[in-house]
Amino acid sequence: MDSLSPTVLILRYATILALVFAASLLIYTMASAPTRVASRLGLRGLKRQRALSTNEAWASFEPVVRWLGVRVSGLTTEEQRAALDKQIGLAGDYMGLTPDEYLALSILSAIGGTLGGLVAGWMMDLGAITVIAGFLLGAALPYMQVSGIGQERLKSIGRGLPYVIDLMALSMGAGLDFPGAVRQVVEKSSNPDDPLVEEFTLILQTTNLGRTRREALLEFSVRAPVDAAIEFVNALIQAEDRGNPVAEVLSIQAAVSRTRRSVRAEEGAAKAGVQMVGPLMLVFFTIMGMLLGPAMLNMQSGL
Repeated sequence: MDSLSPTVLILRYATILALVFAASLLIYTMASAPTRVASRLGLRGLKRQRALSTNEAWASFEPVVRWLGVRVSGLTTEEQRAALDKQIGLAGDYMGLTPDEYLALSILSAIGGTLGGLVAGWMMDLGAITVIAGFLLGAALPYMQVSGIGQERLKSIGRGLPYVIDLMALSMGAGLDFPGAVRQVVEKSSNPDDPLVEEFTLILQTTNLGRTRREALLEFSVRAPVDAAIEFVNALIQAEDRGNPVAEVLSIQAAVSRTRRSVRAEEGAAKAGVQMVGPLMLVFFTIMGMLLGPAMLNMQSGL
């Protein structure tokens, strides 16, 4: 054990030097890179104000993220910024983050994970493995959070869209136009934070600003790329191009969406039975081990 002590010390010093070098390189890169001006207009700005008013921890941490976001804004290319912006948009403009602030949040999380791994490695005498694990976990934590929220948001939109289409069809059948039907969806909702309500509010605001219905619907299909939303948008655009009654198209689309959702639910139930085989087998072998283990030990001790 004593002969390994110099090796452990060398590994620790090398880890500390590597961390210092990485931090120095990061600071130099951020200081020398050009900066961009962040824009938080529209729904993203509203999400930022809402997050700051409801989350005290984020309100105290947000200035640091905003400052670092400006510092690292020159490190990414336009393609990388577009990819980050798309991921944030799929998550419903999570906390009003900009792509630069999303990158800054990942850097801060990686630094926190590295420090936590360093402390854990020192306390448990595990060396550099905990530092590497802490860095990787910290860097990936914002991505996992944003992507998880995005997946839940898309599932919520896919589940709720058939009911919304039904309400729009009834409203247009009663004599309302398309903006009036969308307004009914927004006003009749009991949850203003519902992803569908937010998206239809954005559609209503977009059309009120003078943009066409096609543009507003296409933006909705980009922000919610689920099958139900894409089919809904395509059906409305085709009805507008061909002059078909929109109310009838919406009724047909609602029936199709409900049928497809039922089929997916049946497929999910069928897959669940197959997926349960593995966990059930593990439980079975665990129970058998608990029952037969003592008996086998007694037999060995008797021999």
